[in-house]
Amino acid sequence: MCFSATASFTAGAALSAVGAVTVHRSRGKAELPLAAIPLLFGVQQLSEGFLWVSLRHGMPNLASWSMYTFTAFSHVIWPILIPFAILLVETKRWRKSALRIFLGLGLTVGLYLLYFLITLPMTAQIYRNSIFYDTPHFYIYGVLALYLLATCVSGLFSRYWCINVFGALAFVLAVIAYEVSVKTFVSVWCFYAAVLSLLVLVHFTGPMQAHRPALARSRERAQK
Repeated sequence: MCFSATASFTAGAALSAVGAVTVHRSRGKAELPLAAIPLLFGVQQLSEGFLWVSLRHGMPNLASWSMYTFTAFSHVIWPILIPFAILLVETKRWRKSALRIFLGLGLTVGLYLLYFLITLPMTAQIYRNSIFYDTPHFYIYGVLALYLLATCVSGLFSRYWCINVFGALAFVLAVIAYEVSVKTFVSVWCFYAAVLSLLVLVHFTGPMQAHRPALARSRERAQK
């Protein structure tokens, strides 16, 4: 598959627009992190669009800013935010307990990768129509396993089918991205996951509207 600045800018603009809709449709602070996911994916894709431009036209300052913005999302924000957002919209005790474990894994992975993003040199380069982010750290496969648990498997513990589908497909797309190219795995999977985040719009529209008032009532009863 051929990726480009155009693909990243187009995806970024579309997801930002979708994110504006989902944030507007969210009800209360508990739903806001989940609603913001498409918007944040939009920002991430826009940053990669600028990285494409800067790498092709020799703009090192813009390249550095874009690279670190993109990897802040891919390495740190997503493994923490996704289980956190899912946790906030759940009401059943056993689901919340399980999601707290996934959030703990996400925090561990996110902070671990943040340390290496800060302390070790990182580079980005165009490789076979994608971008290769060289972000060195130890225990690559162990970290990837924990990352997948936090970002994909956590979705399977939600009561909402849209989030279940997101988690399952995110895992499948991770495998596909890995098969496409190990080197460009981060860039390719993030693009796939960004498009997949359109499921969040489904969660906040249509038939799902009927379930959300029940969620609010459940939370109110739990607080009494």
